[in-house]
Amino acid sequence: MNASDAVDLAEEAKSRAIAHDVAISEKHPDIKPAPVQRVSSAHDGDDALHKIYPNEEDLQTLRRVAGKVPWTAYTVAFVELCERFSYYGTTAVFVNFIQRPLPANSTTGALVAGSDFSSGVPGALDMGQRASTGLTLFNQFWSYIMPLMGAYVADQYWGRFRTIFASIGVALVGHSILIISAIPRVISSPGGSIACFSIGLVIMGVGTGGFKSNISPLIAEQYGDERPYIRVESNGERVIVDPAATVSRIYLYFYLMINIGSLTGQISMVYAERYVGFWLSYLLPTIMFCICPLVLFLCKSNYKVVPPTGSVYSQAFRLWQLAMKGRWSLNPLRLFQSTAGSGDFWHNVKPSQLGTNKPEWMTFDDEWVDEVRRGLKACKVFLWYPLYWLAYNQMLNNLTSQAATMHLGGVPNDIINNLNPFALIISIPIFDRLIYPCLRWMGFNFTPIKRITAGFFAAGCGMIVATVTQYYIYKMGPCGKEANYCLEVEGKYTNISVWVQTLTYVLGGISEIFASITSLEYAFTKAPRNMRSLVQAVALFMNAISAAIGQALVGLSADPLLVWNYGVVAILAFVGCAGFWLTNYKLDREEDSLNMLPQSGYEGRQTVDEEK
Repeated sequence: MNASDAVDLAEEAKSRAIAHDVAISEKHPDIKPAPVQRVSSAHDGDDALHKIYPNEEDLQTLRRVAGKVPWTAYTVAFVELCERFSYYGTTAVFVNFIQRPLPANSTTGALVAGSDFSSGVPGALDMGQRASTGLTLFNQFWSYIMPLMGAYVADQYWGRFRTIFASIGVALVGHSILIISAIPRVISSPGGSIACFSIGLVIMGVGTGGFKSNISPLIAEQYGDERPYIRVESNGERVIVDPAATVSRIYLYFYLMINIGSLTGQISMVYAERYVGFWLSYLLPTIMFCICPLVLFLCKSNYKVVPPTGSVYSQAFRLWQLAMKGRWSLNPLRLFQSTAGSGDFWHNVKPSQLGTNKPEWMTFDDEWVDEVRRGLKACKVFLWYPLYWLAYNQMLNNLTSQAATMHLGGVPNDIINNLNPFALIISIPIFDRLIYPCLRWMGFNFTPIKRITAGFFAAGCGMIVATVTQYYIYKMGPCGKEANYCLEVEGKYTNISVWVQTLTYVLGGISEIFASITSLEYAFTKAPRNMRSLVQAVALFMNAISAAIGQALVGLSADPLLVWNYGVVAILAFVGCAGFWLTNYKLDREEDSLNMLPQSGYEGRQTVDEEK
């Protein structure tokens, strides 16, 4: 490239950037354009110094493609694979460990010589289905409330990388205590075993929460480009390299690694439980988890690591308080109109608007106010997710119990739910390489809001299938609506193949591609740079709320009420689908403008004197 060409490209980039920002400003007057700058990254080559911004017409007409995923992102994904192997490998056997009794002549919970291996089920504590559902929901609740603490520590004090390391250490302690709870001598005393198990569950949840809220932002941060640019393909076609599409691809394959880890962990640990004992099902995941810190340590120098940002949470809270000044009202309608219905809510508290009247603590720029606004909008999007996760959670407890009452044909009941990660492993590459590109080629912008809505719908359909399946289990079973009594006392099961559950798990997998993966993408792309762990934690916290709602439905998690259990969950999923779209369809129209907000230069680090 000669000097003249470089100048021409730079001028074209500048003009397109101006045109883009003018268009955004006209559509959204409360958003302040960023100063014109070249799209570049510190580690890119010379060709990256003159990337061209798309203008408004380009955004509407050009095909969008994903950029190149850096190799460091794959190492982070492998770390997540190991962690999910350990988590799901361990939790896969929780239901049988808690619910089912020790098989005859067994001391480890495994089936022994003389057992019916075609329909026998491993067990240990014999506490029943309500207890197993309650404890697995508590584990879900605890593991997903802890990300809030992990996000706070990472964003404020330690940074994501250090917090992940500390969380791994805590989780390993919890895993070790779970191993102790499954030792034959401890299992022989169910009271001591459940006490030890519960302590291990709590400690493991602390580590899991700190890990989950930080590993998701870390992987997407390995991709450097923040704004879309135009690239000319080898056939002459001009396309938009869209960071949102790239982040979407990163999270698709991140989720693929999650499900490879969960699939291998669950299958292997279910057979370890069945043929050796629960102690091995807890030991092997612990060993696998030890790989995580090793990989992170070896690749540390290659990672892009965002440092902690100090007082940014308090700054965001002060900003919101200032924006709410004079808007409070006991009338809900008036309060809504003065906040969500007001177009100047955030505009009036920008430093440029306040001028010399701005408070001393306001050390950030206008762009950061826009980012906070966008992050809060993302948190509002997540508020419907508890109804989605309520349907998903059925795969972790009640559907495992349902499988045990059906004709297994020698397959362990707690291996059937692996149809879910198996469906995801097959489907994710298809969606990434075929379905999503085809939709983009057809000009259909399958935005995150549309995808999430489709995810709710698919989850509701999956629960309809589970409801119908349970209805026929009761109708065709030898004991009517006492299917679990038949299995545990009389050793009889309903003569319906367990593979009928396949459709439920496949629909659940498709719903995850639309809703769960998109929530990771949405949390990352909409959060301020210095609050990404927090927004990710808010998204994960919806799992905890869902588990709490699930606790209220535990009374339905036993015969003869299981048809009602699945039916109510199906209805709630469809309610969530409708409610989500009706409350967010307007936000869907802002997708491009929200993704291309000018980037704030505010880092959030301040001295104590400055904060005062």
